[in-house]
Amino acid sequence: MQWQNVCQIEDILPFSGVAALIDGRQIAVFRTDDAVYAISNYDTFSQAYVLARGIVGDRKGVLKVTSPIYKQSFSLQTGECLDDPSIKLPTYPVQVVDHVIQIGIQKG
Repeated sequence: MQWQNVCQIEDILPFSGVAALIDGRQIAVFRTDDAVYAISNYDTFSQAYVLARGIVGDRKGVLKVTSPIYKQSFSLQTGECLDDPSIKLPTYPVQVVDHVIQIGIQKG
């Protein structure tokens, strides 16, 4: 796995997200009070790269982002659509090193 720098953790306000382009993939990176998550930025329902602009919150204790277009919710931890469990977005490993958010990408 190769770690790619995205931004400083301070660049993302708590309970919001940003989009990053890593190896041709659009990845939505979200920060909560104490954790960082990364899922695909692609909303399969609207067929648009918009999830980084979604609303971060929780549903029954599950951290989620709600798409800004058709309002489907996706788990930040698993990528599963909470409204249609047959849909699951890719998720990516995340770490914070010296205040820098890094996304793990499989190589080869």
